[in-house]
Amino acid sequence: MRDRAPFFIGVLLFVVALMSMSLFSVDQRQYALVFQLGEVKGQLTEPGLHVKIPLIQNVRYFDRRILTMDSNEPERFITSEKKNVLVDLFVKWRIVDPKLYYISVGGDESRAKTRLEQTVNAGLREEFGKRTVHEVVSGEREKIMDEMRVKADQDARKIGVQIVDVRLKRVDLPLEVSESVYRRMEAERKRVANELRSQGAADAEKIRADADKQREVIVAEAYREAQKVKGEGDAKASAIYAQAFSQNPEFFAFYRSLDAYRNSFKSKSDVLVLEPNADFFKYMKSAGGRGTATAPADANKGGKSAK
Repeated sequence: MRDRAPFFIGVLLFVVALMSMSLFSVDQRQYALVFQLGEVKGQLTEPGLHVKIPLIQNVRYFDRRILTMDSNEPERFITSEKKNVLVDLFVKWRIVDPKLYYISVGGDESRAKTRLEQTVNAGLREEFGKRTVHEVVSGEREKIMDEMRVKADQDARKIGVQIVDVRLKRVDLPLEVSESVYRRMEAERKRVANELRSQGAADAEKIRADADKQREVIVAEAYREAQKVKGEGDAKASAIYAQAFSQNPEFFAFYRSLDAYRNSFKSKSDVLVLEPNADFFKYMKSAGGRGTATAPADANKGGKSAK
């Protein structure tokens, strides 16, 4: 038995080595292709422990997670207006058919990215060539990305790849075009501003003229009403004076004489040259004030002279 112990140990080690070479595991983040003498014999898409024929079969793994293809530098595209735009984008993709992926690009990720980059760029050139700068920058940006994803996915399926998303990170004009566009926009804004200013000035003049017209109309109406009220007041005053005169002519003559005295002696610089027995002093000489009432007003009219 002791002589056979090394033999059993050797057999045991051989079995362990054979099992280690026959068993392999597939992670849930991976695909696996089983090759036999360089030929694809099967693909494994489910995670777990699997068996292969040692020394004859070998296994190659592929990532099943979503991968990112990001452009290193912005690509230049031409719009329908024959203007250049710089586009910075990225693509999300993943392997869905590892066997077809291996047959198409040999399982080389760099070759797959080159194929996808060519497909996406060709599709974007076609989409940009049908649209203006405004539509590309803001108007139909989402539509471009959706259509580009569908077209690129149709071509990518031929190499066992799915395009999950295509995103335009930045769409800018070249520096020289940006400056010319800015100058044109500035001139357009100035033109619009000047037009608005002139229109505002015209509206202001119109409003000012209308306000002046309304003011003149209001002043005229107010003056007419004032003259009407004044005329009515003068008429009523004349009627009251006439009524008072008819009731007591002597008192009315006395009142007019007082009014003439007040107007005559209003200024200290006035000089009156009158005869002592003039009718102007009628009510000053007589306490009763008897006599005719025609003189005071006439005396005031004829007796006052210049200095």
